[in-house]
Amino acid sequence: MSVSANRLELLQIADAVAREKSIDRLIVIDAMQDAIQKAARSRYGAETEVKAEINPKTGELSLWRLLEIVELVEEPSRQIDLAMAKEKYKEAELGQYISEPLPPIEFGRIAAQSAKQVIVQKVRDAERERMFDEYESRIGEIVNGTVKRVEYGNVIVDLGRGEAIIRRDELIPRETFRYGDRVRAYIYDVRREQRGPQIFLSRTHPQFMAKLFMQEVPEIYDGIINIRSIARDPGSRAKIAVTSTDSSIDPVGACVGMRGSRVQAVVSELQDEKIDIIPWTDNIADLVVAALQPAQVAKIVLDEQAEKIEVVASDDQLSLAIGRRGQNVRLASQLVGWDIDILTEQEESERRNNEFNERSELFITALDVDETLAQLLASEGFASVEDLAYIEVEEIASIQGLDAGTAQEIQDRAAEYLKAKEVELDEKRVSLGVQDELFEITGLSVAMLVKLGKEDIKTIEDFAGCAADDLVGWVERNEGEVKRFDGYLSSFDISREEAENMVMQARLKAGWISETDLASDEEEKNQEQAGQEQEQAGQEEVEKN
Repeated sequence: MSVSANRLELLQIADAVAREKSIDRLIVIDAMQDAIQKAARSRYGAETEVKAEINPKTGELSLWRLLEIVELVEEPSRQIDLAMAKEKYKEAELGQYISEPLPPIEFGRIAAQSAKQVIVQKVRDAERERMFDEYESRIGEIVNGTVKRVEYGNVIVDLGRGEAIIRRDELIPRETFRYGDRVRAYIYDVRREQRGPQIFLSRTHPQFMAKLFMQEVPEIYDGIINIRSIARDPGSRAKIAVTSTDSSIDPVGACVGMRGSRVQAVVSELQDEKIDIIPWTDNIADLVVAALQPAQVAKIVLDEQAEKIEVVASDDQLSLAIGRRGQNVRLASQLVGWDIDILTEQEESERRNNEFNERSELFITALDVDETLAQLLASEGFASVEDLAYIEVEEIASIQGLDAGTAQEIQDRAAEYLKAKEVELDEKRVSLGVQDELFEITGLSVAMLVKLGKEDIKTIEDFAGCAADDLVGWVERNEGEVKRFDGYLSSFDISREEAENMVMQARLKAGWISETDLASDEEEKNQEQAGQEQEQAGQEEVEKN
């Protein structure tokens, strides 16, 4: 049977496979060409370089043998010398290939089977690539599928044109699926793996809830209402913060819907997960108050540098603010992005008393004053000896009961104490082997150098190798759980920006970077900041309109 007689059939097969597998027809034709090339090599010899070409319009098959033009022929079946090549083609040059037509071949059983395997593999690879490209572009969407099987708690979902998996930890607790059940889930990852692309779905991801609200609330889909933050305890409770770009539209009311119809549709999909919808505000204190509802809080204290919030609640509101197994405060912390500590009024009072007593004891020891004067200074808000040493003496004298002479004496004693302390610390620094050159870095005190020395950071190079996180610490958040890791200098009052500046100074002195690099980084940072400010201004203008 001659191949050329089957040209119409070749095109029909290519069209059928392309339609069935949802891949490009030319990919199938390319696979057929590879298969025919492989079959032709088995016919003419494996060492022969064969090229096959199928005309995508007519189905006509052409076969050629390729010969490389060389000076000295070592493989006659693959090479031709320059003189012979020039007899056939005057323009022939070394390194080029010339082609010689081959007659049509007849496929034997083995050759046909081999060709089929090549086509199947090529088509499978193309199908996998198509599926990966399709679903990678759909990461962040909700898909509908049918449960195909359940393996060790993992649910395999048939999406029609591919398979996906919902791992056991991505299912809502106590949720069960059986073969044939319809399921909706969120695509959060698509990966290339040896067995083909793997599509990972989730029903616990916070964005699954966001997308469900987008389907139920037209204002979210249209961009009038924005979901600013979501915190979930899947299957149990969730908090969602929303804001509106249109002042005439209540974002909370729009998400709840008439008689709760919109939010109820989401609740039903999430196995009756209770959802608290709160209005978003850029004022962190107000946001925390709203996030801790239904509990009422008495007072909030912010530590912006550490991103930590202390919330004081009355005894009857404490358990409500914390929630069952800490759920309410954990979700509020996850929603706001800050660490939240909840205290009773009594605990806060005890803490303040302890701090007051500690400051009083410090002043008694450092300034050699009596308890009454130490308590007076502590009650006026002085928290450290440094506060007394570096403040204007008139401010100390303004305290009721103190005159200018007493105020000057207090400040002199504070300065003497700090000087003696610094000498003591400098001796420790020297004994630890911390080099003097570290004093050249603006912002580093003797106390800081002692602390660094204890951490085996003793030279400019040692300090240059640090990151800002190493110095001031960092925070890791995982599903509402906030873990705080201390840095070498966490006990000192320095910001992350100051830490970065000190590290850059060290790298400059160590010769790791140049002044030009610093200027370039600064310019880049300023441009980024300007862009953010412009974007924020635009957003505020939109909200105003």
